[in-house]
Amino acid sequence: MDERKTILSGIQPSGDLTLGSYMGAMKNWVELCNDYNCFYCIVDMHAITVRQNPAELRKRTLAQLAQYIASGLDPEKNTIFIQSHVSAHAELNWVLACYTMFGELSRMTQFKDKSAKNADNINAGLFTYPALMAADILLYQADLVPVGIDQKQHVELTRDIANRFNGVYGDVFTVPEPFIPKVGAKIMSLTTPENKMSKSDKDPGGCIYLMQKPEEIMRSFKRAVTDSETCVKYDPDNKKGISNLMTIYSLAAGKTYEEIENEFVGKGYGDFKVAVGEAVVEMLRPIREEAERLLKDKAYLEKVYRDGAARASYVANKTLRKVYKKVGFVQK
Repeated sequence: MDERKTILSGIQPSGDLTLGSYMGAMKNWVELCNDYNCFYCIVDMHAITVRQNPAELRKRTLAQLAQYIASGLDPEKNTIFIQSHVSAHAELNWVLACYTMFGELSRMTQFKDKSAKNADNINAGLFTYPALMAADILLYQADLVPVGIDQKQHVELTRDIANRFNGVYGDVFTVPEPFIPKVGAKIMSLTTPENKMSKSDKDPGGCIYLMQKPEEIMRSFKRAVTDSETCVKYDPDNKKGISNLMTIYSLAAGKTYEEIENEFVGKGYGDFKVAVGEAVVEMLRPIREEAERLLKDKAYLEKVYRDGAARASYVANKTLRKVYKKVGFVQK
């Protein structure tokens, strides 16, 4: 029996994976598999709360799978799967929606943000998707959920739902804890460093993508917003742009903030931005090349997602059967 704690996380295939996705999530995932029992999904069901082009969604889902593997996620050591391939997610979602309060969903900041951006499509799924997210986590009895700071609210709601259900029916769900990495939990936009780097960013220059060409990456870093000073110093309150670039450089080059400050004493921001861009290009090069190779091997990708769905379904269905029995459904 596996005594390791269980981790679950996932990213929506609603756009191309960004440097923020990699540094804030995937880079950390790779290091967890030796110490934890890890489930990583591509959450395509969450993606359709916003209208998607079906062909593009399929293409991005497979591209994301290839990028997961190219980033170092070994399908033999981690359970990697596509959310819609495990029907228990949709089934548990309905049960948990009946144990999630309207007021709780109304307070979710992401619902408010996405409603503002998609005013012509404020659908029920956009409102209730935290119940699906709770199902994603609780199906696997996850102990820890690696999340960015902006997603912590959803894990807290999942804990409330789990405790509410356990309070009625006994010890059914493991109550998860958020797992926030100390460095790189939130990579900001290069053009508006007050905002998180996001694949939905209207300004393409603010975002770096895993599959982007080196010359495009360099161009974006050279145009990155800084400030009117000239010293490279970590000060996230007063020097947001430079501090964000320092975080990126620290993770890409494996240097501390103090080492970076010393490296650029007497040098201008131009030199610094080029150094950050070059470090990122070299970090992403092997990922891009391996992902491109994997995308040509459709049979291998199909085997990975089918094997992953089978392993995930085995665990998820055990939880679902327990839940169905507790709420009073007749066994099939």
